[in-house]
Amino acid sequence: MTQSFVIIGDGISGSSAAETLREEAPDADITVITDEGETLYNRILIKEFAKGKLPEAPISIHDESWYDERDVELRLNTLVTNIDPDAHTIETHAGDALHYDKLLVATGGTPTQLPVRNSDAEGIHHFWTFQDARKIREDAEKADTGVVVGAGLLGIDLAAICGAQDVEAHYLMRGNAWWRYALSKEGAEIIHDALRERNVTPVFESGVDRFEVDDDGRVAGAVDPNGERYDADFAGVAIGLNFNTEILQGTGVKTDNGVVVDQYMKTNVDDIYAAGDLTRFYDTILGEYAQNGSWGSAKEQGSIAAKNMVDPESAEFRWVSSYSITHFDFPFLSFGHPTIGDDECEMKYSDTEWRRLAFKGGKIVGGVLIGDLAPQSAYKKLMRDERVVADQKDVLLEKKFDPDELAPAQEQ
Repeated sequence: MTQSFVIIGDGISGSSAAETLREEAPDADITVITDEGETLYNRILIKEFAKGKLPEAPISIHDESWYDERDVELRLNTLVTNIDPDAHTIETHAGDALHYDKLLVATGGTPTQLPVRNSDAEGIHHFWTFQDARKIREDAEKADTGVVVGAGLLGIDLAAICGAQDVEAHYLMRGNAWWRYALSKEGAEIIHDALRERNVTPVFESGVDRFEVDDDGRVAGAVDPNGERYDADFAGVAIGLNFNTEILQGTGVKTDNGVVVDQYMKTNVDDIYAAGDLTRFYDTILGEYAQNGSWGSAKEQGSIAAKNMVDPESAEFRWVSSYSITHFDFPFLSFGHPTIGDDECEMKYSDTEWRRLAFKGGKIVGGVLIGDLAPQSAYKKLMRDERVVADQKDVLLEKKFDPDELAPAQEQ
């Protein structure tokens, strides 16, 4: 009998799964359901669009013909309201019921809203979808002053948008440095200086106590917990994601700040898989459960899930992720899990070149490179190979790092 595969979500993980399913199961019925009104677009490039650096045209990855050519049924603007694992059916807001043999949940997350007064005012933005990017660009082009909240990889996108759109902004951070869980103050200061050059001022030990609005209900300023007020006719908030797991309620699928899956992207419920940002997956390199929101990781998870939906446990997710920032005059890349570990090493080579590695049990588990990305491939390979190298930090931190200079693994 013809197999029926249903994918909920048309982000990069869902789309990657659909493409792989068609390759692995040429005769299968494949349906992709998304509550968005447009097909897959490049979430990496929408920040460049919001900065005013790109037109809309290069952002889209697939149009509807892409799905037609692969005989994939696409349902836009469709909300899944119920999943019945026993009957192997899903229901949509329109009252339709679809049968599945295997189901992939790739619904991602929704930006977390600040729990403060006036946080839903006009002019306060969260940055996740292409539609968000359009509104951000529109408002930023008209704004004179702004505030940004969220000292992480998404928050800095909003700060960079302010800089590119000539918005005089204050970047309000709760701690004493940007992305303080992955960077030391010395490394973070490179980022701080780059922000200041773009008229975005980092403000430390701060945050937002409340937003103030004008008579029309539009944001006019932000007051931090110290009582300092900052003018803002534009505001960006990026304090994390709430994973879209509501449709799994009552299914028995295990969740733990995301959907728990094994290395095959399978949940604890038969025939239900998950991929992308919302997964808490078993990381075979770390030997423990982990999460990762990078584009490359989501794409690979979608492909791995699809292969296992066709042929169970035929492919294992074993991946070293990376995330790059292209807002400044120097490159920035993080890889693996730089915010965890029990040991670390770092080195500053110049005003715009810095490197940090995180270790756990003597093995590299992540790192951050600023200014020179050349060593990334070697570091990632050491991580994949699970080499114990923390006792050779001096070699690892050499400016022109050569992995051949490391002592052989068996001699350590």
